[in-house]
Amino acid sequence: MIEKQRYEQKVNYNRPTVICFFAGFATIENLNGRWTGLLKTDGGDEYPLMYNFKIDGSQLSGTAKTPKGDMPINDGKITGDTFTFNVIVNNMEIDHSGKFYGDSVGVDISLGDARSHATLKRANP
Repeated sequence: MIEKQRYEQKVNYNRPTVICFFAGFATIENLNGRWTGLLKTDGGDEYPLMYNFKIDGSQLSGTAKTPKGDMPINDGKITGDTFTFNVIVNNMEIDHSGKFYGDSVGVDISLGDARSHATLKRANP
């Protein structure tokens, strides 16, 4: 009887951890799809942003819409609810790091010493 109680205590203790793990994993999967936003620079310029994200395990791929057309997302990695990738435009590597919040995405974009932050929302179909 004591062994059964210890087993039940261990199972009940670990259950929230397992549930949280799967809930977190399911959440980042919702990053799949099209996201849009507006990048505002310190100089007052505004640039529309559009990404089409594709998740495969801990890998992030897809495309970013640029003035030169759709460019592939490179070196995309996912860790928990955060991600990193880069996009190459005109031989310039533009680094991105972001966090998925469920209904929005916060993304920091950097090119050399220039850094900006944008909030993305899911695009309407």
